Amino acid sequence: MNEFELIKALAEEGNMRKAAERLFLTQPALSQRLQTIEKEWGTRLFIRSQKGLEPTPAGELVIEYAKKVLIQKEETFEMIASMVDQVHGTLKIACASIVGQTWLPAVLKEFVARYPKVQISLMTGWSSEIVRALNEREAHIGIVRGRTDWKNMKYHLFRDQLYLVDREITSLEQLKETTRPFIQFKSDSSYHHEIQHWWQRHFAKKPGREITVDQIETCKQLAINGIGYAILPSITLLGDENVNKIPLLNRDEEFELTRDTWLIGYESAFELKQVEAFIDIVQDYAGKLQDLEQ
Repeated sequence: MNEFELIKALAEEGNMRKAAERLFLTQPALSQRLQTIEKEWGTRLFIRSQKGLEPTPAGELVIEYAKKVLIQKEETFEMIASMVDQVHGTLKIACASIVGQTWLPAVLKEFVARYPKVQISLMTGWSSEIVRALNEREAHIGIVRGRTDWKNMKYHLFRDQLYLVDREITSLEQLKETTRPFIQFKSDSSYHHEIQHWWQRHFAKKPGREITVDQIETCKQLAINGIGYAILPSITLLGDENVNKIPLLNRDEEFELTRDTWLIGYESAFELKQVEAFIDIVQDYAGKLQDLEQ
């Protein structure tokens, strides 16, 4: 462990005890290491307060420098690793939460079995957060949902349909009279806009009652337990739910609401062997999913 890893851990944890546990050091040993580092820089980097560790203005500069050095070090290791045939190094993935909870685990299971020497870093979040992670080089590849205006490397993975899910409602016409609450989950703005536009095309007024939750899984569980109805993508529905699943079809009996999933990233990252290996498995699984839905 070098000084930059130590500084990064202190900055991210903001607490001497937590940072010591993360670095497998005792607090006295960590404190001594920090004093030595601060002596080398000729200034205090952190101040202890009731809130924990607060970086000084000089500390903020050193923290940013440390992060850049660590990124460059990791990228250099990856370039060296790409010069040999064996697949190893670190694979950094930023993935839409819904995909990370449902589809990605099976992909990662096969990847880990095939390439045990590759370390995996996975973060999940909204699509906007994934794009930010790519731009800040916190991830090699991103998996995003919905429409994307990504200008670099981009692969379409799969398209899933949206269903109205409820224990009692059996047709969309019943939505005009129901007093049951509409359960929605927080997501990026495009998803909500698509749902709102669909609703406005079919109904003259807003739902009478609404419940908003922070996670799609919570939304699903509330619908399954009969609390209200929800609009959910097929990727979340395993087929064993005891609910009515009503497809959102247009007049031509085609799905009116769908959700696309994309794999995006920069060309330089796609040249890494561990990224190439992951993309091969991802495309294979995406093809199998499309075959099942046809």
